Amino acid sequence: MNVKAENVATTVSAGDIVKYVIAGLIAVSGIVVFYMFPQWYAPIRGLIVLLGFAAAVGVMSLTALGRQGRGFVSEALFELRKVAWPTRDEALKLTGVVLAMVAAISIILATLDLIIQWLVKMLLGH
Repeated sequence: MNVKAENVATTVSAGDIVKYVIAGLIAVSGIVVFYMFPQWYAPIRGLIVLLGFAAAVGVMSLTALGRQGRGFVSEALFELRKVAWPTRDEALKLTGVVLAMVAAISIILATLDLIIQWLVKMLLGH
């Protein structure tokens, strides 16, 4: 495995706090621009919000927590490369099995529902 077993106590430095505040202000400014300029074309305003959040994530990635997050994503991508993905034929066959089972269970449950409904009507005399 590529996982590092270590207990890291994260301390928040003053620089990290400043970066958190800057990232928050950048994200909020993107939202403010969205609502302050309703006359602008909506997709452009939406793009400004996305760019604001992307810039905020960029600033956040410079903090200690951001470095831990990048390490986690790196480990996840490393593990993802080890996955044995099914072939197209296998995926189609498995999908067919799942659909057949869903159909069979649906028919069974519908039949049970009709039987219970009939029994309740018989008990109530309707």
